[in-house]
Amino acid sequence: MKKLELDSMKILVTVKRVIDYNVQVRVKADGSGVEKENVKMSMNPPDENAVEEALRIKESGKADEIILLSIGEEKCQETIRTGLAMGADRGILIKSSDDIEPLSVSKLVAKIVEIEQPGLILMGKQAIDDDCNQTAQMTSALLNWPQATFASKIELEDDSATVTREIDEGLERVKIKLPFIASCDLRLNEPRYASLPNIMKAKKKPIDIKTAVDLGVDVSPRIENIKISEPATRQKGVMVADVAELVKKLKYEAKVI
Repeated sequence: MKKLELDSMKILVTVKRVIDYNVQVRVKADGSGVEKENVKMSMNPPDENAVEEALRIKESGKADEIILLSIGEEKCQETIRTGLAMGADRGILIKSSDDIEPLSVSKLVAKIVEIEQPGLILMGKQAIDDDCNQTAQMTSALLNWPQATFASKIELEDDSATVTREIDEGLERVKIKLPFIASCDLRLNEPRYASLPNIMKAKKKPIDIKTAVDLGVDVSPRIENIKISEPATRQKGVMVADVAELVKKLKYEAKVI
């Protein structure tokens, strides 16, 4: 593996446009998907942590360029501009009118990596819309790069890094060689707010627009959504007089004991 010079390293950060986490998601009347028209959209929260971590690495002198990559419709430029206002250098939008599956996203990311040759890829640990948690892992496989998922701390060294990971048992520290992929946990950092001057500067920063056809990547869906429906409405709770009545209801009505 080629040794990377950190003072000339690029960082590629993927950012996704999702329904804002404060918005109540509504299913379309025909069950074909969720309603996105006239709904507030924003950057996927874990992706904000990925952008922030890239900025901190650059500010420490260990990288010299941050590239944001988003895949989706034209309006995804707004999401890229948000990251550019935080301090990223330039953006790439791969236009697509359809919802892209994680494998297709990984193929597109891998193709951009071939072009840009970054030394580090940062992603959010998962998107809050589909919660797939697959893209970083599949991109790692396609590139044959090491991965460090659910990162809550990243410490870069000469040609390697020590990453602290969030796991079920607590924290795990792994040593990993560059280049690598990290998916960022919400505990990694506190994303900054963009200042007004930086928001104005972001309007002039370049965004390169491409398509999957331009990159020679097949993004045909492999999964068909038959129907999407809202979760069943929870029934109102029932008050019982005593333990005996509770046991009776659980045993004979609910039939759970």
